[in-house]
Amino acid sequence: MSTDAEIRWVPVREVGEVRMGKQLSPSSREAAGQFPYLRVANVLLGRIDYSDVNFMGFSSGERRIYGLQPGDILLNEGQSLELVGRSAIYEGAAGAYCFQNTLVRFRPGSEVLPAYAQIIFERWLATGVFAAIAKQTTSIAHLGGDRFGALLFPLRPMSEQRRIVEAIDAVSAQERVVEASISKLGKVRQGMLQGAFPEGGATGWPIKPLESVARVAGGLALGGLTAGAGTVEMPYLRVANVQSEHISTEDVKFVKVTPSDVQRFRLERGDVLLTEGGDLDKLGRGGVWDGRIDPCLHQNHVFRVRCETGVIIPEFLALYLASQAGRAYFLRVAKQTTNLASVSSSQVKAMPVPCPPVSEQQKVVGLLSDQEKSVKMERQELAKLRILKLGVVSDLLDQMV
Repeated sequence: MSTDAEIRWVPVREVGEVRMGKQLSPSSREAAGQFPYLRVANVLLGRIDYSDVNFMGFSSGERRIYGLQPGDILLNEGQSLELVGRSAIYEGAAGAYCFQNTLVRFRPGSEVLPAYAQIIFERWLATGVFAAIAKQTTSIAHLGGDRFGALLFPLRPMSEQRRIVEAIDAVSAQERVVEASISKLGKVRQGMLQGAFPEGGATGWPIKPLESVARVAGGLALGGLTAGAGTVEMPYLRVANVQSEHISTEDVKFVKVTPSDVQRFRLERGDVLLTEGGDLDKLGRGGVWDGRIDPCLHQNHVFRVRCETGVIIPEFLALYLASQAGRAYFLRVAKQTTNLASVSSSQVKAMPVPCPPVSEQQKVVGLLSDQEKSVKMERQELAKLRILKLGVVSDLLDQMV
């Protein structure tokens, strides 16, 4: 066991190099030396996803500065408050990728094992250490390289770092098995989704503009609202709540509005919500509102689509929005500035959507719903393992003080 004297509390920047990534700009998209880089979308909890990597210009000098080495740890610098600081160890080839300024790179020094540092960072994420130092602007929280570098890191003797890592590896191995199963099931489901909605409309289903089979409406603009007599406080959904194929209510905001606004922007069960803008990977994503909060409104960055259910059912439309065919439309018509993109209500209304008989739509929804249930069960198992892992980590770190 460690004694208090054997544990040194040292600023993160003194046990490794802390560096922000390169900022994305319009000129970097066109510059010479296009090179793959990692961003927030690639850094998941304990895992880096290389399936959707973007490119921008890096000079040879910038590649030396921003190039990744095995053992580097990438942390989300800009993210929602509960996910800021989410991290993973880079285990790819040396210099194969660079990284954007939405990430912070920690390169451990000689006194720190990367796996031990990752354990500490995951604990800080789970216990709110990162959230406590983050600065929030609109819906995005920023970790900040300087604030992260100033956090006091529990530097233990190398032998104890190894003991902690070895003890955690058993639980981590189970995590990896479940993650692999989720990934496999996800790929199978994605294949089924693309089979149901092939690009080019090979199904032979009739194609209609969305506005002919549903009512599309914008949401509540928050700017200029004034609280006064007769106003009521209401929950509302924003871009952060609208995920691909589902709506998250883990973090719902409130706003004071007039009764007429409540009537105008109130959601109904079965409404399809889709995002008006954001990063390209978030543009046009959507899910079906199940009415779990009622009444509830939606912000102007979220479109409400109310289907004529005798022609198209909400769940079928949500699946189409998640397919490559559906995504391709938004990517084609979106207006883009730097790394943000947006679509107008007229573009949403003009979106061509397949409209087979409702009975056929129900079959597609049923098949994909069964597959999603399998994925959901695996995710629940993974969540239990992560809770167990946090408990093991806490016990180990507390026992070794």
